[in-house]
Amino acid sequence: MLKAWKGKDGSFPFYNAHETTYNVRDNSNWEQTLKPRLRERLRNSKNIILFLSSKTKNSRALREEIDYGVNVLKLPIIVVYPEFTTYSELLSVNGQFKNEVTQLWDNLPIFRDSKKNIPVLHVPLNKSLLHNALLNKGFTVQSPLESKDYKL
Repeated sequence: MLKAWKGKDGSFPFYNAHETTYNVRDNSNWEQTLKPRLRERLRNSKNIILFLSSKTKNSRALREEIDYGVNVLKLPIIVVYPEFTTYSELLSVNGQFKNEVTQLWDNLPIFRDSKKNIPVLHVPLNKSLLHNALLNKGFTVQSPLESKDYKL
């Protein structure tokens, strides 16, 4: 989705760190090839953009990306919820995250348990909101923001 928006609108502020290193094959060795390349990509990143949905898999690569990116590099996360398009779908009337959202965090324990260590911006899948999130300097590496959950 982000690549498509960037393709249609060159001013859309998305930079894909995964395109900055060599491609790898699916049959590549995890420890010798995949993990080092993933870490290299993360070192070239200013944040992590995590698409979190009911279909997100708790894969080894995703766990490594979150663990290394958050707990070692202290990269802030912008969480995009593709199954929600407005904040009213994410939040209850008192401003707290709805159970449907917090249950998604439980599907990815490394995210749920590590997000307390960095600023995390939660965004429904909305081009305008995501555009603003990507331009927000508070959600880049070495952010001065307090480690907690944020909404635009």
